[in-house]
Amino acid sequence: MNHKEFGCGHEKTVLLLHGGGLSWWNYREAAQDLGEDFHVVLPILDGHAEADRPFTSIKDNAAEIVAWIRTHLGGQIFALGGLSLGGQIALEMLAQDSGLSEHALIESAMAIPSRATAAMIRPAFGCSYPLVKREWFARLQFRSLHIREDLFEDYFRDTARIAKADMIAFLEASTLYAPKEALRQCTADVCIFCGGRETRGIRKSAEILGDLFPRSTVRVLPGMVHGDFSINHAHEFAETIRSFA
Repeated sequence: MNHKEFGCGHEKTVLLLHGGGLSWWNYREAAQDLGEDFHVVLPILDGHAEADRPFTSIKDNAAEIVAWIRTHLGGQIFALGGLSLGGQIALEMLAQDSGLSEHALIESAMAIPSRATAAMIRPAFGCSYPLVKREWFARLQFRSLHIREDLFEDYFRDTARIAKADMIAFLEASTLYAPKEALRQCTADVCIFCGGRETRGIRKSAEILGDLFPRSTVRVLPGMVHGDFSINHAHEFAETIRSFA
């Protein structure tokens, strides 16, 4: 599992999983902030730029990271977080190991599978995939995501390095994801966030996830869009994790 680390001298570990199509820089600013008080690990999800293996499934990627935590961190961490696809992988990790983390922060994770949407991904990318390597197209996509302008070079570089098969695979997996009933056994305190300007599906998913966990809070962030919290409000995101301590 390829990853980046910050604050290596600290005892408590925070592990954060980036969104689909992005990479570890999704959390770079938050990790630099949190690194003053925590050991921060930013795994690079399978099938993404700098990853050490292709994407196969959310379940497989989660199992890989759980195994790494057991091998390198004694089997439990202080806090687990994830955005979108990363949030779904974090959920799967908690389903696989109910005591894996003391706290969790799930941001903008879809929990309502859609076979109709998944069926459209492969044909759509069959035509449009070559465009991801064109800067003008990348800028259009980047602006639609409302990501800070200073992250464009990271976005363009790494999105262009994702193989077509991997991009299709993780987008299909994310669209078909349904949370496991095993989450009802999770012992973590879980905070579920979504933006007030996100789709109805994401907002409904936050409610579904809130009902699954024994100990959870759901927060709708007024005016925010998908990924807004951790990417564009990194200090507030970091302070939320600090508040767990």
